[in-house]
Formats: sequence, C-alpha cells, structure tokens
Amino acid sequence: MSDPVTVDIFVEDRAHEALLLPIVRRVAREEDVPVQIRVRSARGGHGRAIEEFRLFQRMLAKGAFEGEYPKILVVGIDGNCTTAAKKKLEIAEAADEASKGLLVAACPDPHVERWYLADPESFQTVVGHTPSVGKTKCARDHYKRLLSEAIQQGGHPATLGGIEFASELVAAMDFYRAGKNDHALRSFIDDLKVHLRAESTD
Repeated sequence: MSDPVTVDIFVEDRAHEALLLPIVRRVAREEDVPVQIRVRSARGGHGRAIEEFRLFQRMLAKGAFEGEYPKILVVGIDGNCTTAAKKKLEIAEAADEASKGLLVAACPDPHVERWYLADPESFQTVVGHTPSVGKTKCARDHYKRLLSEAIQQGGHPATLGGIEFASELVAAMDFYRAGKNDHALRSFIDDLKVHLRAESTD
C-alpha cells in the first residue's frame, strides 16, 4: 500500500471540523487514496483559521516541520453571504507560492450548518426528520437553529446543536444530490477529488 497522503486542515470551529473530517475521509476512501489528516486549527473563528494558516506556512518555510510537509491543505471558512467565491479568493490570497497548488477551500455559504442539511433525504434516514432548508438566508445563526430544531424534531436531544450527527450524516449523504442542492459543497468535494487523484498518480 502506498504511503498515506497528508492532509492538513484549518477551519473556523468544531462544526466545520466535525463535518469536514468525515467528508475528507469518505472522498479519499472512494478515490482509494489513503490519507493522514492533521487538524492544525479548529477554534477561534474565521480570522483565527486564516492567521493559523499563514503562521503555519511561515513555519514550513523556515523548516520547522521537517519531513511533515502536507500534500493537501484544506482551509474552511464560512461564506457569511459575501459569496463562497469571495471567501475562496481570501483563502487563496493567504496562501504562499508553495501552498497554492495544495489548497482546497471549503466555503459553506452562508454557514457550515447548511452543509449538514444539504441532503434532506439522507438526513431523514439518519435523524428521523426531513428538514425544510428553503432558499438561502443570511440571518446569523439561521442554519444553526434549523439544524438544532431538526435534530430535536427527530426525537433527539441536540446536545451539540446537531454536530454530533456529522459522521453519520456524511456516511449516509448522497454527494450528488447534496451537491445539486448546495453548489459550494459540490465545489469543495470536486476540488478535493482532483487533488486526491493527482496524488494517487504521483
């Protein structure tokens, strides 16, 4: 078996971490590419994720992580209704030349909780309730509230606001259907596949 592809992750918070890790693992498994995932930053919000990403690159450039250079860098921040494209550009602008080719941006728009709800059919299978997501809304915490309410309506205590179901939701999710419902999610998964396939042919 080939050596695992090292994937370093920088995200805003626990909700991003809980969802993106199983997505990366599932896509890698489906592409038959072994991965080693290292979470470098997952607390403190958008600004912290970008700053930790910049700091990490500076440390890499100085040779601080000898032998630990990642093959893929996943950076995840919410679109916050400024559009996923603008957030992707922000991430790209934070990347140095050595990192640009390794970068996979995850930019849920407006918030990551929308990705938890992207495939209502599989959500029903896992949770026991079909959420009504509707058109994109920019109100702060709108999708966080929708997720928590959907979990409760499925008969579960939303102890972590719904993120405790992340692994099960990803395992059940129809990526094609979810991607049709949420173009930012489809973009992330498609980009991740491209990078994993590139590593598998090296």
